[in-house]
Amino acid sequence: MKLDGIAALVAIAEAGSISEAARRLRLAKSVVSERLAELERQLGGKMFHRTTRKLTLTEDGAAFLEHATRITREVEEAAASFAERRGTLSGPMRLSAPVTFGRMHLGPALWPFLQKHPDITLNLDLNDRRIDVASEGFDAVIRHATIEDSRLMVWRLAPSRRVFVASPDYLARHGTPTNVEELEGHDGIFYSNRGGADWRLVGAEGVQLIRARGKLVLNNGDLMREAAIAGQGICLMPSFIIYEAIRAGQLVTVDVGVQAEEESIFIAHPEGRQPSAKLRALADHLRLAFGSPPYWDD
Repeated sequence: MKLDGIAALVAIAEAGSISEAARRLRLAKSVVSERLAELERQLGGKMFHRTTRKLTLTEDGAAFLEHATRITREVEEAAASFAERRGTLSGPMRLSAPVTFGRMHLGPALWPFLQKHPDITLNLDLNDRRIDVASEGFDAVIRHATIEDSRLMVWRLAPSRRVFVASPDYLARHGTPTNVEELEGHDGIFYSNRGGADWRLVGAEGVQLIRARGKLVLNNGDLMREAAIAGQGICLMPSFIIYEAIRAGQLVTVDVGVQAEEESIFIAHPEGRQPSAKLRALADHLRLAFGSPPYWDD
């Protein structure tokens, strides 16, 4: 059984089509199709149900894919380890990161790293949804949040400070709240991926769940910042998203006497999987690139 057939199966399953798998593997579509066909002949069964619109794994295909993914990953890690023993970092690395943080900070930090290590092939997926790192085939995820998944090994990259902000125009029209009770009477801009129209704050009595008027509920940090600048209400946002707007005077911070729950920007990989040298090198590089304190909090 040839490894290239197993690699073709994994690529097709991850990409959702033979055409996209061929593009990712940098091979002709006919070559990928033949490799899959040969694997199916060797195994004596079909790996995919084929329709005019999509490919879906058969029951046998899904069972085999679990082993195939592990085999291809172990081969990739072995090749990378061999390169590392010669003093170079190489091989594929698949990461997931939040959209706004990836665009504003991760991307600019990554380019020097990739220039220094040209043999690394990076697949970066910017997505704000919750990722199952192991089952979705990622080497690691970068997130800003509290750390909840005990199946992950976590390396902290930087603190993530969240503050209340609003536009000068909004505060001139509605007044500036100075405590939680006044805050509850204001229009709020909320992040839907955190559950809806409320804020979790930490005061003298512990965690408080604060509800304001749900003026806007959005699922993107860039749009939340722009809504706040446009005077749509008060929002609680990570400083890495709003620091430029604060420096430009487009937004001002609002102090209500309590703070948001402490969070971190972190990189996490599945527990039980030995992190590669390139992943450790990336984490070290990002810590230096972001700074301590991070440059967006200077």
